[in-house]
Amino acid sequence: MNEYYQSPLSQRYASKEMQALFSNEKKFKTWRRLWIALAQSEQELGLDITDEQIEELIAHKDDINYEVAKEREKIVRHDVMSHVYAYGQQCPKAKGIIHLGATSCYVGDNTDLIIMHEALELIQKKIVNVLSKLKDFALSYKDLPCLAFTHFQPAQPTTVGKRASLWAQDLYMDYLEIEHLLENKKLLGCKGTTGTQASFMELFEGDTDKVKALDQKICERMGYHSYFPVSGQTYTRKYDTMVLQTLVGVAQSAHKFSNDIRLLQHMKEIEEPFEKGQIGSSAMAYKRNPMRSERIAALSNYVICDALNPAITASTQWFERTLDDSANKRISVAEAFLAIDGILDLYLNITDGLVVYPKVIEANLQKELPFMATENIMMDAVKAGKDRQELHELIRQHSMAAGKVVKEEGKPNDLIDRIANDSNFGMSKEQILSIMDPIQFVGRSIQQTVEFFQDYIDPVLSKEKDALGLHAEINV
Repeated sequence: MNEYYQSPLSQRYASKEMQALFSNEKKFKTWRRLWIALAQSEQELGLDITDEQIEELIAHKDDINYEVAKEREKIVRHDVMSHVYAYGQQCPKAKGIIHLGATSCYVGDNTDLIIMHEALELIQKKIVNVLSKLKDFALSYKDLPCLAFTHFQPAQPTTVGKRASLWAQDLYMDYLEIEHLLENKKLLGCKGTTGTQASFMELFEGDTDKVKALDQKICERMGYHSYFPVSGQTYTRKYDTMVLQTLVGVAQSAHKFSNDIRLLQHMKEIEEPFEKGQIGSSAMAYKRNPMRSERIAALSNYVICDALNPAITASTQWFERTLDDSANKRISVAEAFLAIDGILDLYLNITDGLVVYPKVIEANLQKELPFMATENIMMDAVKAGKDRQELHELIRQHSMAAGKVVKEEGKPNDLIDRIANDSNFGMSKEQILSIMDPIQFVGRSIQQTVEFFQDYIDPVLSKEKDALGLHAEINV
């Protein structure tokens, strides 16, 4: 057991893949890639940097001497300069040109952007896999009628598959938001202490074209096409808010799904996976608690609240930069991604093993269907020559009486028997039951479900086919 605090996001929730993206190893290796890109770009634009120096930097890009950096930071109290020093110890020939003209945010901010974008790619990949599972589920149950609800009161029936299309549509919207961010991703580039590139103007002897080209060359070497055109010392912290608000969208979608699953599990219609040895309650051995869905809700609440952090940070920055963004940003951005990663693993795990109970779904629907069928019954009676206004009042009276029997006496809904025994309708019970096939009450639910997945989700799954095939294991 570890005697010091460890984040549950690492111990219990987030995948190893997401944790690796926000690790020190990833951060510091990216710093070195950026220093190499800077040196190569500066050399290409005419600065006195040799091939031998660049080769030395490349040779040591991955074997980071962490202990040297750690000891140096105790002296200088500056993480970037301690790593510049450590890199220089390994690369004595290149020591003098490491970080040439740059400020700390050159490695810090560009690395943060790179990590966020790679993390968004992982989130998008997991969304695509959840969409694939939801498609399979929805199409399998597209024509299984079930009660729909407004205000959690029984309403016109839908189908199990149609309801799943609502979950998928929310995630599809999140996919598009992430796609927009990734299609327009940017680096900070190399802007200097206050964003004016003054130090680089000095290095390149006032050649503004070369200084401008430096930004583009660095971006291209790092796999980017564009950069923030203007900045202070940092890229605008508003961008972190935009990224986390996109994660909030995913949290909202997942939370809504988890609410529905918990309600459905209460009604015994659909259950999340429950493993053979799983314990639902320490006291009540029979219980099957929806712990996965509850965990989605808990983590989603956290992400939604966490997104306030970058919003406050962005709005309270002073002029070209203040450092009150740093400590908060290290925590809030990373934890939002780790939590969303855990949420999507839970979402994928649940949709990979949802259990449906058609008989319970049918029984629950049949309890309410007589009330919903009264419009059809009335229309058929009118076609046979009966008076609509008279029948409407009779149905109202019979419905109130049947509802009283259900609620006050706990007996089955006898509305159909009441109507069949009322000579004013002139319809037998068999006639009434013949028009009560549940599938006749779901409107275009089936067609909507098929069309939605065909027109919107299939193109995504086709585009992202190489991302498919993920399965998620839940740690605890």
